[in-house]
Amino acid sequence: MEFSVIDEKTISPTVIKVVGVGGGGSNAVNRMIDAGIKNVQFIVANTDLQALGGSKAPVKIGIGSKLTGGLGAGGKPEVGEKAAQEDIDAISNALKGADMVFITAGMGGGTGTGAAPIIAQAAKEQGILTVGVVTKPFHFEGRVKMRLAEDGIAKLHEQVDTLIVIPNQNLLNIVEKTTPVKQAFLVADDVLRQGVQGISDLITRPGEVNIDFADVKTVMKGKGDAILGIGKGEGNSRAIDAATEAINNPLLEDSHIEGAKNILIHISCGETLSLAETNEIVDTVTETADPDVFIIYGQAVDPAMGDGVAVTVIATEFPNGKNAYASSAASFGEKKSADDDNLVSYNQWETIGHGSKSSSTFDFPSRSQSDSSSSLSASFGSGTSSFARSVRRPSESAAEKPQKSPFPSSSASTARSKDDIEIPACLRTNRISLDND
Repeated sequence: MEFSVIDEKTISPTVIKVVGVGGGGSNAVNRMIDAGIKNVQFIVANTDLQALGGSKAPVKIGIGSKLTGGLGAGGKPEVGEKAAQEDIDAISNALKGADMVFITAGMGGGTGTGAAPIIAQAAKEQGILTVGVVTKPFHFEGRVKMRLAEDGIAKLHEQVDTLIVIPNQNLLNIVEKTTPVKQAFLVADDVLRQGVQGISDLITRPGEVNIDFADVKTVMKGKGDAILGIGKGEGNSRAIDAATEAINNPLLEDSHIEGAKNILIHISCGETLSLAETNEIVDTVTETADPDVFIIYGQAVDPAMGDGVAVTVIATEFPNGKNAYASSAASFGEKKSADDDNLVSYNQWETIGHGSKSSSTFDFPSRSQSDSSSSLSASFGSGTSSFARSVRRPSESAAEKPQKSPFPSSSASTARSKDDIEIPACLRTNRISLDND
């Protein structure tokens, strides 16, 4: 029997590329380069040639210069999309040779929102494992920008293998009120940095129980939405602390891991981690996953970690093809629908407003109910006054009503404000019957 010896020099290393698209994506790449990420190649693509000149990425692609004259996309995703299509050959050439590509962008603007799906499609056509890591706007940036972001995310979702969404709004729940803007964005970028560095490390560093690129591909190729987290722990409860932190990332759209069908778990630790602690980590991570979850587990000993433990988790393929992105859109839609259900007819308001009639149809709220109504508006940040309960005039028939959408157009919102009358807080209820709606 003959045996062949594999020369490690002949094994092709896994090539990981990070593409920052638009202003937000380019800024994220700059901060990753500053953080010293290794074993990764950086690319940026932008319509704004002046901003592109300030990028630290070694590969810079100006897109759509014929279309925009070297200026930005003006906040129009359709311009960003056409710009990427204009220079698709340059984009495809820059992606060649990659095994895995991370595409990062700030959704809601012009270039990132429009160009990211086109770049992802170019990577997909080359058979590259493609992962999207994108941010959504703050609530104070308005509904129009949020709607553009959601549309862009939906298009990107169709082109990437897995997608990770980071709402910027979540930063307000994490950072101190006095945290400077630049430092706050560093926190958001950390999700991308940890993801890229974590995957790079587990692929390139051999371990006691090894994980390679084929394992990563098994978990992430064509799996839709993903949750990615890294947790660290020390002391007596280090194993559970690290695992719990890894699956509860407060920055993600929704870090719940319930029902996941594929989970990759990689443990980095010193030489003292026991088998029982390893079991605790895997049990904690997979506790709410699908009963038949497919688990890929790896472990690497790093003496430099001492008594510390680091756990990297990638979870994919959630029930009904949903998790973070889908559940967020549904949640937003449910809250909007609830608001529409609290519209009462103009005649009803006339009756109640003049105090000429008492009706069991209108139950006056308790203080807790009023507080609940207030917290609903507060949860959407600024610009939520249109969520206040209002009165629709009887002239608007059911046939004339616009289709309900989680992101109503600004014109529709304006039309309502002209014809509707807001019910004072003292008269608001959790549920009001609709006679003429």
